[in-house]
Amino acid sequence: MSTNSTPAPAISSSLFAAKKSASLTFADLSKLLGRDEVAVAALFYGQARASPEDITALSKALSISEESLRAELCDTFPDRGRLTEMPPREPLIYRLYEIVQNYGMAYKAVMNEKFGDGIMSAIAFSTKVEKEVDEQGNQWAIITLRGKWLPFSRF
Repeated sequence: MSTNSTPAPAISSSLFAAKKSASLTFADLSKLLGRDEVAVAALFYGQARASPEDITALSKALSISEESLRAELCDTFPDRGRLTEMPPREPLIYRLYEIVQNYGMAYKAVMNEKFGDGIMSAIAFSTKVEKEVDEQGNQWAIITLRGKWLPFSRF
């Protein structure tokens, strides 16, 4: 889980081992925490900050002490965006990167036409992953990115 910059939190391996041992999915944990499954996975990688309620629910679900979880996931601030080298080498993450490389300017042009000059927030943001199966049985991944539009200020 380490990269060429910053490793995942020390507790990450314990979280993944406990999740596997309990035969839980991120979807299962998301129901217990009342958060989206991507948000729960982000906690495991130290890319999101846990609330005290998240700590209690994770502790119960995974049989990990609240103190250990709190120290790693609640009492510190996430160091976001540093787990993957650029360009990424993990195939799925590379494909997401490739989508932005290939369609980024097109997304920008369409969004600027619809919203004006600005950016989509990655802070006032939510995302979800869904699975779709077509008539031929092919599986399709649907990734929704929902960010607040932030217009650039004139100064």
